[in-house]
Amino acid sequence: MSLESVESVGAPTAFRTSRTVTRAQAARRRRALVYGARVLLLVAVLAAWEALSRNGLIDPFNFSMPSAIWDQIVQWTLHGTAQGSLGEQIWYTLYEALLGWVIGVLAGVVLGIVLGRVRFLADVFGPYIKVLNAVPRIVLAPIFLIWFGLGPASKVASAVVLVFFPVFFNAFQGAREVDRNLVANARILGASNRRVTLQVVVPSATSWIFTSLHVSFGFALIGAIVGEYIGAMKGIGMLIASAQGAFNTAGVYAAMVILAVVALLAEGLLTFAEKRLFRWKPTDPGAGG
Repeated sequence: MSLESVESVGAPTAFRTSRTVTRAQAARRRRALVYGARVLLLVAVLAAWEALSRNGLIDPFNFSMPSAIWDQIVQWTLHGTAQGSLGEQIWYTLYEALLGWVIGVLAGVVLGIVLGRVRFLADVFGPYIKVLNAVPRIVLAPIFLIWFGLGPASKVASAVVLVFFPVFFNAFQGAREVDRNLVANARILGASNRRVTLQVVVPSATSWIFTSLHVSFGFALIGAIVGEYIGAMKGIGMLIASAQGAFNTAGVYAAMVILAVVALLAEGLLTFAEKRLFRWKPTDPGAGG
């Protein structure tokens, strides 16, 4: 091969490499800009809130202020709460939410895949599932409290019913949206119904299922918090109820901030797991993180 041929082949390759590097740098700059804008927005809101409260433009008794909320979090962290240490309250709520989330996800995935694959069962159970889905599930929390008492079982049950339906409907739709050609090819190769479900349907529905997991964990936290708020011996919901009973607005906001941090950490873990499992999916070049 002549020198001219080598140069003609190497030039486009170098251009593509340079273009890829430029895109990566642009993506990093945009990500840094997005994160910077988010921080500035948060700082601006907190500063405005603090200033308005200190100057009496909004009632600090009803709306509190960021400094008071921070002081309450520090006090709980250093000296604990009336129900025990702050870490114990967080773990209690997280345990209830995680257990309810796991049970709700497993039940939703299994029933969603089964009903998505077996049309007869979908026709039989479909109306009942729609009726149950129409019931406001938050109102079931007092019933679960009567059934299971003040312990974690009633909060887990509240989390399960909130998690189940979004996961179920996504798994059901994912099973229905499987490429029929893939199923037909698997059957031609001699795959049984069980192998078609496990090796074709479930992997194809995985992206649908993961879409619901992000939302469903938030629902699990809501179920646990509502159950604790109605009646519990410990937990973040109990902190909110106790602070409200003592007219401690800063305590209510502090518990909400702690809950938001827990939810954000869980969302980050789910996003990390999804990216690890779906490395083959093309990334959105315009995504800001």
